[in-house]
Amino acid sequence: MQIYGADHSPWVQAVLLGLHDKNHAYTLTTVPPLALLLKSGVMMPAVKTGDTPWQLESADILQQIGFGEVSRQDMQAINHSWRGVLHRTDRAFSFFDGFSRIREPSNSKTTRLVHHLLRSFVSFYMFLLIRTLVFFRGTGDPDNFGDQFLYFEHKLREAGPFLGGASTSTADLMLFGIIQCHCSLPVPPLKALQDDPRLNTVRTWIATMQLRFTDYQHLYSSRFFRPFVKSAEPATVTERSVFWLGALTLFLLFPITVPLVAILAAKVKRPSRS
Repeated sequence: MQIYGADHSPWVQAVLLGLHDKNHAYTLTTVPPLALLLKSGVMMPAVKTGDTPWQLESADILQQIGFGEVSRQDMQAINHSWRGVLHRTDRAFSFFDGFSRIREPSNSKTTRLVHHLLRSFVSFYMFLLIRTLVFFRGTGDPDNFGDQFLYFEHKLREAGPFLGGASTSTADLMLFGIIQCHCSLPVPPLKALQDDPRLNTVRTWIATMQLRFTDYQHLYSSRFFRPFVKSAEPATVTERSVFWLGALTLFLLFPITVPLVAILAAKVKRPSRS
């Protein structure tokens, strides 16, 4: 199984968590193949098995590897809990620095360096799209970020220890993926998850998930929640330097790169997010 995606994406995280939970083998790249880029832009995750077409729906991918269908009510709550992610671009340097630290899993040093250089365009693309969305629509912040997790607090009290009851479900993987997203580049919902007195059961669930995924290589929440387990290993200084070289080049070529982002974004027909 081939996977394209960066582990700062909650939907990529959900798929990687599912594959880890099922012990499925896969190869991961943080740079999309050219044909995929021209067809679907930087939409992630993208998963391909053998000669089958690329799949872009995380819920469908998780069902393919053995997890159940997520209920409509759970999916609505999951999408609602994603609010706050638009704050990832509030500080441009932190956004690009975070993406520079994502470790490319290739065993080849040359491939890792090339992919860090190319990934700067993926980050540039995403940064511009998010900033454009914020400019026209705002961030859509709720009055209290803790409110968006109350659905899961109540469900975990009844179902526990997981949203799926005795074992992890698609909903568990998606919500935990969103939490990894909030932790990889800290955003306002993270503070609510840490401190809101109404979310004690959610925090217990986070601890349970971290213990379940102790040897998972893309974990970011361990820096903010107990128990401490090994966090995602960052890229090397050399790899990050190559990424920044690419990012600087893209900004210097602004008159070319911005229209290119617009062209790729306009031609992509985005699927309903799941």
